[in-house]
Amino acid sequence: MTEAIVNDLTIQAATVNGSGSQTANLVLTRAIFHMGIPVAPKNVFPSNIEGLPTWYQLRITPEGHMARSDKVDILVAYNVATWREDLKTVRPGGVVIHEEAFSTLDVRGDVTYYAVPFAKLAKSKIQSDTLRKQLANMIYVGVVAGVLNVPWEALEHGVRRQFLAKPKAVQVNLDAIKVGYDHWQDSFSKQDPYRLEPMTGAVEGKVLVEGNQAAALGALMGGVTVVAWYPITPSSSLCEYVIAYSERFRVEPKTGDKLISVVQAEDELAAVGMAIGAGWAGARAMTSTSGPGISLMAEFSGLAYYAEVPVVIFDIQRIGPSTGLPTRTSQADIGFVYTLSHGDTKHIVLLPGTVEECYELSRDAFDYADRFQTPVFVLSDLDLGMNLWMTPEFKYPDRNFDRGKVLSKDDLDRLAGEWGRYQDVDGDGVAYRTLPGTDHPAAGYFTRGSGHDEMARYTESADAYARNMDRLARKLETARQALPAPVVDEAGGSVGLIAFGSTHAAVIEARETLAEAGRPVDYLRVRALPLSDDVAAFVGRHEHVYVVEQNRDGQLFDLIRLALPAGLVGRLRSIRHYNGQPIPAAAIIDPLMDREAVPA
Repeated sequence: MTEAIVNDLTIQAATVNGSGSQTANLVLTRAIFHMGIPVAPKNVFPSNIEGLPTWYQLRITPEGHMARSDKVDILVAYNVATWREDLKTVRPGGVVIHEEAFSTLDVRGDVTYYAVPFAKLAKSKIQSDTLRKQLANMIYVGVVAGVLNVPWEALEHGVRRQFLAKPKAVQVNLDAIKVGYDHWQDSFSKQDPYRLEPMTGAVEGKVLVEGNQAAALGALMGGVTVVAWYPITPSSSLCEYVIAYSERFRVEPKTGDKLISVVQAEDELAAVGMAIGAGWAGARAMTSTSGPGISLMAEFSGLAYYAEVPVVIFDIQRIGPSTGLPTRTSQADIGFVYTLSHGDTKHIVLLPGTVEECYELSRDAFDYADRFQTPVFVLSDLDLGMNLWMTPEFKYPDRNFDRGKVLSKDDLDRLAGEWGRYQDVDGDGVAYRTLPGTDHPAAGYFTRGSGHDEMARYTESADAYARNMDRLARKLETARQALPAPVVDEAGGSVGLIAFGSTHAAVIEARETLAEAGRPVDYLRVRALPLSDDVAAFVGRHEHVYVVEQNRDGQLFDLIRLALPAGLVGRLRSIRHYNGQPIPAAAIIDPLMDREAVPA
């Protein structure tokens, strides 16, 4: 056996949908995290029928790298249908824990095999016929724990944490894990270099949270009172978390009445229509969807833009329509969403890059929607939204809601009823509004799309339309200065990186590796559209700037080029990753090193 490899490895479990494997994987993840070791789990679960392949990758590093690795150290092969292909992913010298019945004829000779009779153990050791299928996966948790020397106390913690709401399930799951744990102890001697050792200081003050979970908490902290949605992978869990948290935190203690309305609509079109109607009525309203749903919401988004109705729309991005592979992760909606709908529409788009920002920007999205009286899109993706990420504990909001320019009865009395719903009084493009029910005879107005004048009267005047469009452009410029600024980290190098969203984790790791190789690069992370002026300034300070994103066409790359002065456009380069898997650091390092190589 070679020199020990401690706390630096990637585990990949290859199983099937509907078998309970997700629970087993989360138990193992939480157990290792309980040891004080940083973890970075990644799901690859196509939205398809029960019994088809699914994978789970758990990366473990002392440094706490959160990006996906493209190398597998330990494979748990639990699916015969993908056995041969899964075996190819393991690095030389790695470990393969596999079902004993899988054929090992003509397989690789450069890895260590641990053949385990999972099926026989499940049949002989798990008495319950109804639970055997789900509990069988816990056996491989026990085997992996034995291979890596995970303490039993950590496994107990992982199980109890996973089954907080089902305490009766704790013991049967622990019993199933012990079957695998004991089988390892009784049947094998360790032949591989991988092991885990408890750490201190690496994960203190951090919790494991999904991005959709964080966004749901942020929405509640942002004061959402109406949620209209239609289920679609990978956004469904966001509204499901809103429902779960609302049942705990949005209930009147004395009466038990719910203080939030959640409606599952018949489709995405109806969902966004309900949310816009609630926003018009003064509620803080939202919907959540993914790319196919965004397509259906295009016309309503235009109505809300022109009528200037606040609403928050979450887009948890995926590759495209249909099921299976198209539900995997992507960043390919950014160009579409920014100008969604007909005519000259441009929307506010928030781009969280961490779980903490999923919480903070989701909360702030409702302030921006009210302040600028417009739809606000929050773009996440499957990787950020549906995977657990290590994050600092969230902070409770320290400021009141910003409802924007809302005229009260007293305001209308002071104005003697003279006001215009679409009139730019302050020169910032943002008009004043009233809310339905305001007790004043001058509070009412007609809400219209693009065909109105400053007083909300219907018109076909070309001049009135042009004035309105110019005002909407001024409003977007006002918003540009108020939205979250890019995060910039630079030390005066000649090469820079620009990225957004979940690509951030891979950029962080890539920069560390490049710096160690003597090729440090500066970094700007975009957090909102319209783009900040800081982006052009960053490009101006560097000879070459690489825009890294997870789509085929370089959508952010194109948006930046459109915004740059002509003299800076030539400095931009594009790095793109679009196979549905979260981007690894190598997908940034390799092309950048190739293009920046010093000629011989």
